[in-house]
Amino acid sequence: MRIIKYLLIGVIASVFISCTATQQTVKTSTVQDDGKIDITFLQLNDVYEIAPLEGGKVGGMARVEYVHQELLKENKNTYMFMAGDFLNPSLLGTVKYNGERIRGRQMVEIMNAMNFDLVTFGNHEFDLKMKDLQKRLNESNFNWTSANARQKVCKKATYPFYKERNGIKEFIPDTYILEAKDADGTTVKIGFFSVVIPSNPQNFVVYKDIFTEATRAYNALKDKVDIIIGLTHVAVEQDKKIAQMLRDVPLIMGGHEHTNMLVTVGNTKIAKADANAKTVYIHRLHYDKPTKTLQLTSELKSISDKTNSDTKVAAIVSKWNGVLNNQIKQIIDDPNGIIYTTDVPLDGRDIPIRSKQTNLGKLVAKAMAFGFQNKVDCALVNGGSIRLDDQLEGDINSIDIFRVLPFGGSIVKVQLKGSLLTEVLDYGESKAGKGAYLQRYNADFDTATQQWKVDGKPIDSEKIYTVAFSDYLLKGYDIPFLKPDNKDVVNVYYPAKDEMGYDIRKAIISYLKQLP
Repeated sequence: MRIIKYLLIGVIASVFISCTATQQTVKTSTVQDDGKIDITFLQLNDVYEIAPLEGGKVGGMARVEYVHQELLKENKNTYMFMAGDFLNPSLLGTVKYNGERIRGRQMVEIMNAMNFDLVTFGNHEFDLKMKDLQKRLNESNFNWTSANARQKVCKKATYPFYKERNGIKEFIPDTYILEAKDADGTTVKIGFFSVVIPSNPQNFVVYKDIFTEATRAYNALKDKVDIIIGLTHVAVEQDKKIAQMLRDVPLIMGGHEHTNMLVTVGNTKIAKADANAKTVYIHRLHYDKPTKTLQLTSELKSISDKTNSDTKVAAIVSKWNGVLNNQIKQIIDDPNGIIYTTDVPLDGRDIPIRSKQTNLGKLVAKAMAFGFQNKVDCALVNGGSIRLDDQLEGDINSIDIFRVLPFGGSIVKVQLKGSLLTEVLDYGESKAGKGAYLQRYNADFDTATQQWKVDGKPIDSEKIYTVAFSDYLLKGYDIPFLKPDNKDVVNVYYPAKDEMGYDIRKAIISYLKQLP
């Protein structure tokens, strides 16, 4: 009886276990694909500096990575994007490390550590020489895409840019497809197309038409994916036109303008964050596959000293900051000390600084005159030498001034005839939109009389004027006829190493320190 009893208990137990297993199997199998999925995009654009700015108050890639990690905890289907302009310009990119210029290497190392998912070219990526750009492409672990920028290999032949590893070329595709899957098995395919503004002509790059190539890329994606997103680096008016042409694109993550915006055109949102990660955009997408409907919410998030930092990325930033500080300390004792505070943004963005007089351009020119104790009639500097492509706001330190003029150079005092000064000013004005456009102090054009004036008086063609120039201008690169051997140049004074004008950046720092 006892044996039968134990057998009966064993049978009952095995049946119970079997039933339980069956129930568990049934329970597991009832978790079905509901056809709905949530995805998060983290968007950056126009990031040149890896460390916080304005005395540590804003920006910083370590802070961005902390936000990234928090979003991943919230939703594993979180992806990070860079809408162009990150390899250049930067002050750090101009200094040497292990015998060669850094030129964006620091940014690629940071972005590799942050696990960026997809990036595109901005116009400033093509500031680099081809050999340096190729190094950065080869070093990058993240994906690139571009539909309209191609590498020129000879007069007629072009092909896509590529990464090369172990002798194998991996070409950058015109489009990119991302596939996301959630816990219940819902999958969605998202296609991306990208175009870049053709504002930086180089002998190694060919820019195809923005609108033709955006349309071509869109058409290549539309039968392969559920959603198509733009990742662009063009002017907002061009983004608007793309949105009008491609009405089914719900979101264009863009760059180039440097100031945040969220513009709606039809069913399309065009989003751009502030430059240098002062803000980022967080886009949350909820997609219903059966109905093919998308809900999209976009949040502009500030990155500030109230944002925590990721320790791994912070360590890499610290390494590169050490390299930079060691270089600057050879010129300035306290690179991080606050020298001036401004409530009005000082505009050093590329397009304004090369097209019109800006407050930063005038400040630089004023400081040049200050470098010679204001014993000059006016001061002129080519807009192209101001490489910040950003605005300075709040607390400004010496490093910020080095960011404005990373290549430095001297201020030269030139005596020249008024006729040549007028010719120089005319030439600068004719180059609006180019690097040869002149930022000025005490020299203005009177539209009523159609005359240039210095110190409020029309220029006398026979009078000898004393002008402070950036030494670069006297080399004839931007203004071909402005050279020391021009017959109307009377004298050129080059400052000695112990004089303020020997380094234009030191002159600006000294000028700002004495302002109220």
